[in-house]
Amino acid sequence: MEGDKQEAIEKEVAKVTDVSLKELSRKLEEFALERDWMQFHSPRNLLLAVVGEVGELAEIFMWRGEVAKGLPNWEESDKEHLGEELSDVLLYLIRLSDICGVDLGEAALKKIVKNAIKYPAKAT
Repeated sequence: MEGDKQEAIEKEVAKVTDVSLKELSRKLEEFALERDWMQFHSPRNLLLAVVGEVGELAEIFMWRGEVAKGLPNWEESDKEHLGEELSDVLLYLIRLSDICGVDLGEAALKKIVKNAIKYPAKAT
């Protein structure tokens, strides 16, 4: 049974080539509703979950020194673990933004524009 679940998940993931924040948001809300977890999804709880996941993400890099782009010296299992922890951070951020009524995609695009104004590219 567990193998069947894993295979179904892998097939679903293989179908996805480009996913939007809104689609992830919808899936996260469905996931929480199906498990009756909405009662736990307060802004404070979700923020603390983000912080915890960032800690787990940082732990992966702890004691490795500088790491080359693309992680060429890492084992595939380490890269997979990294992907899982990055995903946890992203998913909790999306959930937190939804609960707070913030369109994360829109906010991120606005922030990029603000940063471009604040830190203009050097003229060549």
